Amino acid sequence: MDAARTALSARLATELPYLRRYARAIAGSQVLGDQAVREMLEAAVANPHQLDGEGASRLSLYRLLRAARSGNSAAAISHAEGAIGSLPVTAREALLLTMVEGFSTAETAKILDIPGAEVERMIEAARTQLERELRGAVMIIEDESVIAMHLQKIARSLGNTIAGVARTHREAVALAHETHPDLILADISLADGSSGIDAVKDILDEFSVPVIFITAFPQRLLTGERPEPTYLITKPFEPETVTATMWQALLVHREARAGPQAA
Repeated sequence: MDAARTALSARLATELPYLRRYARAIAGSQVLGDQAVREMLEAAVANPHQLDGEGASRLSLYRLLRAARSGNSAAAISHAEGAIGSLPVTAREALLLTMVEGFSTAETAKILDIPGAEVERMIEAARTQLERELRGAVMIIEDESVIAMHLQKIARSLGNTIAGVARTHREAVALAHETHPDLILADISLADGSSGIDAVKDILDEFSVPVIFITAFPQRLLTGERPEPTYLITKPFEPETVTATMWQALLVHREARAGPQAA
């Protein structure tokens, strides 16, 4: 038992930030996502035998996270049969597990406990639906021109328009006030030495908009110890990661605006 707990602790030390990232994205909330992770941790510590015999593999931790969701966290995550053509929660999970968390189709099938062929069908249908229906004006807060151009290319490839690019705190607040974007992609460190987090805070004081932070040090914003971003992408990033996170952020925000009747 001691060996199992030691293996579990070691694995969790590595995976916990990424479990939080996934749970927050699915829930559309730091609070509810972190709650789901706490429920998973309690279940794992109480019964480490629930995990496989490979030192608590990454796949088994994500399976346990899904199984352990209950109460408020599960209700929030599963309210989503909603606003954009009733995209099922399981389809969202499949997109994020494959496109953001890097699991294969076969691994995702094990996590979701469905056939691999169903995962493939679900992902293809979800991509087609979201590419057709989910578009908006995207604002970028990024002081590196190459990265800003890359993000613009990804956003435009999905049918979005670009509200503009800001390099400093002041530019970001002014641009958001002028354009009222549907989504913001924000770097953490800006050209004037200020913080993208502070710029976003000032923007959110004015109006509600989903924000995806992009950073080379995601662990610093996935501690679960203070208010932290709901959506987070690691630099360097893959276009698929940005795509899936943009879809989920826009989807959750539109459902929140639509209200309970969309659930």
